[in-house]
Formats: sequence, structure tokens, C-alpha cells
Amino acid sequence: MNEAMEAFFSSPAFGVVGASKHKSKYGNKVLRSYMKNDHVVYPVNPKEDVIEGLNCYESVSELPKEVKSISIITPPKVTEQVVKEAINKGIKNIWMQPGAESKEAIDTCLAHHINVIAGGPCILVVAGFKE
Repeated sequence: MNEAMEAFFSSPAFGVVGASKHKSKYGNKVLRSYMKNDHVVYPVNPKEDVIEGLNCYESVSELPKEVKSISIITPPKVTEQVVKEAINKGIKNIWMQPGAESKEAIDTCLAHHINVIAGGPCILVVAGFKE
């Protein structure tokens, strides 16, 4: 694990933006990965109330203050908006899952001194997630 990943995992709690109630979707697998590794995690999905027994948050801005790291599993255009919201919320670490990243979103993170992980491994691989 590299320094950026270590900083990401140092958060007391995590948000999963793009969490899904469908077990086959990456937004659900990432959420369950945090849960299986005994992390405090909050799903973010404006269209759901509860995922995997956890209350959903409508947006990043509603997440508890203890959340300093978020995983993003959304289309790139949505990711760009999520990044702006995360900056306003004071999120320090963002992991863009493969397919969620865009050059604009990455550049925005870097311009605001956000620890960003993008264009690299899926968090599921790093966390050793198994169904």
C-alpha cells in the first residue's frame, strides 16, 4: 500500500458515493468491503433510504464530520460535482474507482490539495474483498 492509500485509510469514517442496494454493483461491493473490514461507513445515494442496513445520505454535504475519506463510484460528470461538494465539506481523501474519474475531477482535487487516488487499482483489490 502506498502513502496516498495509507492516508486514505487513516480516516475515522468513510463515505461511499454511488452506493447501491444491488449486490452485483460496485457501489454495493465497495460499501460491503468497508463493512467487512470493520470500518465506520456511510452510503451516499439520493435515491435510497437504506442500503445494507445503513441509513443513506442524500449528498456528501450531509455526511458526519468524522468522514475524511470518500470512495466515488459514479459517472465522471457526477464525480466532478461530487468533488466540488467534497471540497466544501472538508473531505481530505478521495478514491475515484476505475471508470468514475475524469481529468477535471482529478485536477480539481490536486488544485485543492486533496489526496486523490485515481487511474489506479480498485479499492476492492487493495482491501482484499471477497464475495
